[in-house]
Amino acid sequence: MSFKNLNIDQILTIINMAVMVLLIMVVSLQNKSAGLSNIFGGGGGVIQTRRGFDKWLFYSTIILALLFVGLSITNLVLRN
Repeated sequence: MSFKNLNIDQILTIINMAVMVLLIMVVSLQNKSAGLSNIFGGGGGVIQTRRGFDKWLFYSTIILALLFVGLSITNLVLRN
């Protein structure tokens, strides 16, 4: 498959799949223990601020999710 034969629809699909894989990786790296403790009545009332790598993961998740939605809508509009 040559890159010269790709049209804009195929390029957007490839970029969208790459963003989707990155989004899955970033979400899977986040800490999930806080949500599970609230199910059984634990959890307490501690408010924590995000710092360092956790803050970077949080913001990159938001950016990748918005990028994924934007690319999906753009791809949908271009196909119709």
